[in-house]
Amino acid sequence: MSPEYAMQGQYSVKSDVYSFGVLILEIISGKKNSSFYQSDNGLYLVNYAWKQWKIGAALELVDPSLGDSYSRNEITRCLHIALLCVQEDPNDRPTLTSVVLMLTSFSISLPLPREPSSFEQSMTISSLPLTELESDQSNIKSKPLSVNDVSITELYPR
Repeated sequence: MSPEYAMQGQYSVKSDVYSFGVLILEIISGKKNSSFYQSDNGLYLVNYAWKQWKIGAALELVDPSLGDSYSRNEITRCLHIALLCVQEDPNDRPTLTSVVLMLTSFSISLPLPREPSSFEQSMTISSLPLTELESDQSNIKSKPLSVNDVSITELYPR
């Protein structure tokens, strides 16, 4: 889910671009975004991919089951495109048309990505206003703390 939709409920034409970038990272890493969490560093898939890109170890993200059956240049380019797609600001993300061009033409030079948003910092309980925390203190024992009281059902095919 794009940051603007997750945090403010605002959907944009670039929300799909964000989701596509996450999908590319999931395909390359062989891990689902929803289940990826590196506990020692507190990183999620998007943040982990950025960290690996920044230190020049982007290929460490590649699913080990692929062995050596991939082109390093193609994987690096796909990771680069994915990081462009998961930018926090929708205006910094490419359009889907641009993404298709980037994926099909190696003659197009890619801009450098910026660090993507960090959900673990923005989704903590400390980000709630103090008045909300105080008003919920009496209800904590009767119901679990939830920002919007919505249940989410995840279906896993297969």
